Amino acid sequence: MGRTSPLAQESLDVDARLTEIERELNLLLYVTPTNGAEAWRDFARSGFESVPTLQSRPLDFDPDMVRRDLYDVEIERVENPALNSLFRGKRDEIARQITLLEDRGTSRFRYGALQLYGDPGHSLCATARSLLDLIDPQPISPTSVTAMEFAEAARAELESAYPDFPVAVEVRDDVADLMVLFGRLYIPATAVFRKDRVQPLIQHEVGTHVLTYRNGEAQPLSLLAVGLPSYEETQEGLAVLAEYVVGGLDPRRIRVLAARVVAASMMLAHAEFVEIFNHLTDTHGFAPRTAWSVTSRATFGGGSTKDIIYLRGIERVLGYFAEGRSIEPLLAGKLALDHAPLVEELIQQGVLEPPRARPRWLSAPGAQVRIDRMRGGMSPADLLEMDVAA
Repeated sequence: MGRTSPLAQESLDVDARLTEIERELNLLLYVTPTNGAEAWRDFARSGFESVPTLQSRPLDFDPDMVRRDLYDVEIERVENPALNSLFRGKRDEIARQITLLEDRGTSRFRYGALQLYGDPGHSLCATARSLLDLIDPQPISPTSVTAMEFAEAARAELESAYPDFPVAVEVRDDVADLMVLFGRLYIPATAVFRKDRVQPLIQHEVGTHVLTYRNGEAQPLSLLAVGLPSYEETQEGLAVLAEYVVGGLDPRRIRVLAARVVAASMMLAHAEFVEIFNHLTDTHGFAPRTAWSVTSRATFGGGSTKDIIYLRGIERVLGYFAEGRSIEPLLAGKLALDHAPLVEELIQQGVLEPPRARPRWLSAPGAQVRIDRMRGGMSPADLLEMDVAA
C-alpha cells in the first residue's frame, strides 16, 4: 500500500462489516447492571451483609445469528498480511464477546472475561498492594456536583474545545458508571462527583474516549472508531494519564485503580461479594460506597477481570512513552499499543489520516512538564505528585 494506493475494496468491505457487528453488540451496556442505585440502597439497608442482586439488560439480538454473520465475513479475500491478521484478531475478539454475553450470570462468564482481559498476575497484584500500602485513605471531599452539573460541564467542553464534534451527552437511570459508547457520554443519573475531579474526568472521558472515537470515525478504516483488537487497555491507560497530565490524578483515584486489581484477584480466588467488600473497607479503609462500586464491577455477571486493564494500561503506556515513542498514533483512533507501529506506518504512507483533533489536555498548564517526566520513565507510584490536589 503505497502513498497513492487506496485501501483495497476487499479490506474496506471487511472493515465495514466487522464494525457493523461490533456496534450491534453494545458490549459495554450489556455488561453494566441496570439497577445499580437500587441495589446499593438495598445492600446498605442490610448493613452490608446481604449479597446484592444486580440485573442485566436482556440481549436484543440473537447470538447465533450474529455469530453466523461474523463468520460469513470474507476475511480470506484481504491480501495484505497485516490487515488480514488485524481483521482475524478482531473477529476472534467479537466471537469471544458474544460468548461472554451469553454466559452472563453463570460461572462461565469469568472464563470469558479472562480470555478477553487476562488475569492480574503476580506482578500487577504486587503493584496494586504496594500502592494501597503506600497511599493512606484520604478524607472525603466536602464539595460535589450532581450528574446534571457534570453533564453541563461535559457539553461545555465539547462545544468549546471540539466544536466539530457532536454534543452527545446523556444522563441515564440504567447505567452504573460513567461510560463512553460509540462517542456518546453516558452519566449515571444518581452519580455525585467531587468538584475537583470534574475536569480530570472530562479529560478522561471526553478528551480521550470521545476524541479517539471521533478521530477514528474520520479514518478510512472504521474499526479505528469502535476499536482494534484489545484496544481497551491502551485507551484506559492513556485516559488515566490524561488525568495526570492536567494535574488531577490524586491519591484517591490511584487507590481505587489498585483496589480494582485486588478485587479481581479475590474474585478469581472465589471470594464472595461481601468478603471482597469487607476486605476493601476493613483492611484498606475504603468508604462503603467506593468499596461497593469496586466490588460490584469485579463480580457482576459472574465475575470479570476487565478492571485490571486500568492499572496495567497505565504501566504499559508509561513504558511506551519512556521508549520515546510518539503519541500521534494513539490519538488516531482506538488501538492497542501493539498496533501503534502499523497505524503510524499507514499514516506515513497516506493510507490513514493524522489525528483529526488533538486533546486539550496536551496543552493544559503544566502538561509539558508532566509529559517530559513520563518520557523520562515513571512507575504508577511516581504519578503521586505533591502539586496534585489531594
